[in-house]
Amino acid sequence: MLPAISLGCWHNFGGVGTDSARHSDETSFHDSCRQMLFTAFDCGITHFDLANNYGPPPGSAEARVGRILFDDFAAHRDELIISTKAGYGMWPGPYGDNGSRKYLLASLDASLKRLKLDYVDIFYHHRPDPNTPIDETMGALDQAVKSGKALYAAISNYRGAQTADAILSCDHNRSTKPILHQPSYSMLNRWIEPDLLPVTEKMGLGVIVFSPLAQGQLSDKYLNGIPADSRAGVPTGFLKAHHITEANLSKIRKLNDVAKQRAQSLAQMALAWTLRTPAVTSALIGASRPEQIKENAASLNAGAFTEEQLKQIEHILSGS
Repeated sequence: MLPAISLGCWHNFGGVGTDSARHSDETSFHDSCRQMLFTAFDCGITHFDLANNYGPPPGSAEARVGRILFDDFAAHRDELIISTKAGYGMWPGPYGDNGSRKYLLASLDASLKRLKLDYVDIFYHHRPDPNTPIDETMGALDQAVKSGKALYAAISNYRGAQTADAILSCDHNRSTKPILHQPSYSMLNRWIEPDLLPVTEKMGLGVIVFSPLAQGQLSDKYLNGIPADSRAGVPTGFLKAHHITEANLSKIRKLNDVAKQRAQSLAQMALAWTLRTPAVTSALIGASRPEQIKENAASLNAGAFTEEQLKQIEHILSGS
């Protein structure tokens, strides 16, 4: 029952000056974050997605969103889905990374303090850990749910076979099963179609995809080069200039032509495309300003794709 579009708070909710707009003071930066969450909620986006290491610096996105939830959304808590994760490096030493029970449960406690919440709706293991038995990792998620600190368990970045192993572990130990999987997926990154979706469909997991716009590549931002205020232009951003290849740019420009035929922006079409299959529950967007959220929230207004449009898109993506 997630909204079709969810808001990810990875970028643009951390420390002052780390956002795409380069806010230089705390007051204007915090107000920008408030306005983005207000706009999302007003557009029907009721799911805000976080992780312990989101920022930069790590923890800062949870702290900022937690402050806004406490100050401005307290009356709407029961209308919101708040998710967070643990699994990447968060603090020094062997107990601040990966998938041990000690790390996951300690991290969840720290996340709840930063978020100023008694519980999160969804708690994820952020990535598979080959050095921790899957029974231990799934057992930690089970304990998080049974303690009341999370309502649902979830996983992220697991491959198809790893997902099946996780569910089988829960079946064997009669523990709480993950009900949601968060993988990367976009027109430029389609690994989940053959590898993961058959597993999630068979085992009954929802799928919420991150980076559906390929870190902004599937927008009109890069049609004429790399602007200075883009993610690729910010040193702390995940997307780097060398990721934006001429081969991808050629596809992106052709896809933009298809979007125009549908009376959509490229970003709107790219989001609608990820949601074209019932196997995908929701698409996570990032944003640097309220206007982006309004545009992306309207991505489904153009209606379903025609068979001809889907064939045209496949032809472009295959490079044939």
